[in-house]
Amino acid sequence: METLSREDMRQVQGERLRQVCERVYNQVPFYKQAFDAAGVKPEQIKSIDDIRRLPFTTKTDLRDNYPFGMFAVPMKDIVRIHASSGTTGKPTVVGYTRNDIDAWSEVMARCMCGAGTTADDIVQNAYGYGLFTGGLGAHYGAERIGAAVIPISGGNTQKQLMLMQDFGSTVLTATPSFVLYIYDVAKDMGIDIASLPLKVGILGAEPWSDQMRQEIEEKMGIKAVDIFGLSEITGPGVSCECLEAQNGLHVQEDYFYPEIIDPDTGEPLPYGEKGELVITTLMKEGIPLIRYRLRDISCLNPEPCICGRTTVRMARVSGRNDDMLIIRGVNVFPSQIESVLLMNSELEPHYQLVVERQGTMDTLEVQVEVSQEIFKRAEEAMLSTEGQKVFNQFEDLVALKKKVQRDIKDIIGVTTNVVLKEPHSIARSEGKAKRVIDKRQ
Repeated sequence: METLSREDMRQVQGERLRQVCERVYNQVPFYKQAFDAAGVKPEQIKSIDDIRRLPFTTKTDLRDNYPFGMFAVPMKDIVRIHASSGTTGKPTVVGYTRNDIDAWSEVMARCMCGAGTTADDIVQNAYGYGLFTGGLGAHYGAERIGAAVIPISGGNTQKQLMLMQDFGSTVLTATPSFVLYIYDVAKDMGIDIASLPLKVGILGAEPWSDQMRQEIEEKMGIKAVDIFGLSEITGPGVSCECLEAQNGLHVQEDYFYPEIIDPDTGEPLPYGEKGELVITTLMKEGIPLIRYRLRDISCLNPEPCICGRTTVRMARVSGRNDDMLIIRGVNVFPSQIESVLLMNSELEPHYQLVVERQGTMDTLEVQVEVSQEIFKRAEEAMLSTEGQKVFNQFEDLVALKKKVQRDIKDIIGVTTNVVLKEPHSIARSEGKAKRVIDKRQ
């Protein structure tokens, strides 16, 4: 399936789309109503091109049908229930049949194989177990390959390091921000983490920039591979980079049909154009989703990869529509700020964005930690002047602040107030990093 021609893949997708449309129309009241409102019947779906006739599904639809209203099978056929973290209100609930679990294991195994995992590897799984799909998704995929899995879950950073040393872990699955935290703790403990057998990190669950990838690879001495997924679709395993190219994430498109749409009009966009990612599940039994709007920003590339796979590749997610900040008319994604910050070697990849409203205007404050080297120079300068200068008045820091503010303005087009922080002063995350603090409400 990973090396089919485009024509053969489209035939597979078309047949599976016809089948899933028939199932949801007959078994999910929400979809019968949505199809009827759109004026389309399952028998009118003849090929994958007809997907444009189908209605969209949104997270609001899932929440409105909480908890089991979107399920397409009776509860006796559901063998597992997961749910999204749900930052507000009720979480979105996902049910899996035995076939769904098997399919999830298959796509995760494909992703992890593409990232270089083999049966000889020891996989340290630092994704969270429980209602969050990350932990069990990676676990089942690695076991399907035949790798040995350490189900340590997130947190317990010192124990993570002990097991890396004692067990000889070769693959790490985690969020990128947690990997950087592991590095910081290792440094404090005097552990040379780059000397350990660890060779690759399969990292996801949050947007991260190429600059952060470079930072992780240099500090950890590994290849950092991006994996993508979300609870509503299946969990991790929708797509993943290959180790050979690290240039776009291969979509498991015999299971998940991807589209890119204009987020304002809903119209499909051609290959190469950036827009909102939409996924249709082609094989899901428990909770099939038709044209599910992810709010993630990406684009698609149908060209075969140097690794030999012919599946469509999606660009790394640069942000989400609902994560986007609008500051004085400028659209800003946290990952854009991150990219600019990590252009400067005197800054660390630990930052937060604080949004406030002054009168009728929104303001953006960028808090970022400086490196140990420049902090040490600032301390020495303060000692030499008997404490007459405070940290942020050190002339090198004043110059650095002005430079970063200018870079953000020149590259992104938004005016910010950059606040340089001492090392280790911004709260670390053992899961998904909290990048934005919005004080406008």
